[in-house]
Amino acid sequence: MANARYSTRVIPVEHVTIRSTKSFEDVRAKLATLAPRIDDGIFTLGESTRAFRELEACPPLTIFGQRDHRALLAIAGLTRRSIQFDIGNPLTAAKMTCHQLSAGLYAPIRVLLREDDDGGVAFEYDRPASVFGQFGSDNVDAVAQQLDRDLQALLEAAAA
Repeated sequence: MANARYSTRVIPVEHVTIRSTKSFEDVRAKLATLAPRIDDGIFTLGESTRAFRELEACPPLTIFGQRDHRALLAIAGLTRRSIQFDIGNPLTAAKMTCHQLSAGLYAPIRVLLREDDDGGVAFEYDRPASVFGQFGSDNVDAVAQQLDRDLQALLEAAAA
């Protein structure tokens, strides 16, 4: 590939685990209540004013999508539950990507809700300020720090 350039760099990432004493289903249900799934229909082209109004009325964080890993774990002979969620806010993402388009790689944030062998339940995610910090933008950093606080508060509330 004569015309392609390839580069890499190492970035520090802070990994967060929030444990819960509640059941997997209780935590999952609470998360769904606190961060409802976003209606993809609001992203219709040409409807940006309506979308903006609807997004402003949404909770600080919503679920964009989810992947149930139970079938994958079953292939390995495990019966534990694990769901990966994409959680974020389109307005927050827009505030970052307008300053650094590559920030879109990490928005929305991936969050794993998992069950241990002993039935313990926990959320895991990479702290937004640590992954967005690689861009060296004060504007992106300020938004990511608020996202850190919002995400931690959401997941602690769901786990409580």
